Amino acid sequence: MMAGRRDIAFIDPARSAAAPLAEMLALNERHKTQTSPLDAARLAALLDASSLARATPDGAAFLIAFDEGSDYDSPNFLWFRNRLERFLYVDRIVVAESLRGRGIARALYGEAFAAAALAGRDRVVCEVNLVPPNRGSDAFHAALGFAEVGRGAPAPGKVVRYLAREVAKRETTS
Repeated sequence: MMAGRRDIAFIDPARSAAAPLAEMLALNERHKTQTSPLDAARLAALLDASSLARATPDGAAFLIAFDEGSDYDSPNFLWFRNRLERFLYVDRIVVAESLRGRGIARALYGEAFAAAALAGRDRVVCEVNLVPPNRGSDAFHAALGFAEVGRGAPAPGKVVRYLAREVAKRETTS
């Protein structure tokens, strides 16, 4: 947990039933255009396969990430795995509108940067929709230091920008 960020709680993938799954599903549903649809079984499977899962205790914000060796079938994840050796892929980060502007997404990404650095991974990667556009996410990721490393069309009607940010080995959550 990040120092001073008591509103961020760890979700243990091995005990995903303890996570606020219903709230996370409802939040994801409201943002499925930016992420992708989930049902309870798929969310449980993502949490079980994830390398890092973080959420607020009420499920009003969460992040799910995978490392390069994860057993995950996302075309966006596979795009990175075919090009990079050591990375942490943020599959989804979702923050309820009521929590935006409070630093929650930055704190969640801070956890991802720290986890990647501690595991010796070179970078944190993700994708942001270009079509349909997600300008808020683009601006947020740019402010965190992410840069475009490619583009792809993982599904009909969807074009994404693949982003990466190198992590310094000194980044920790102390």
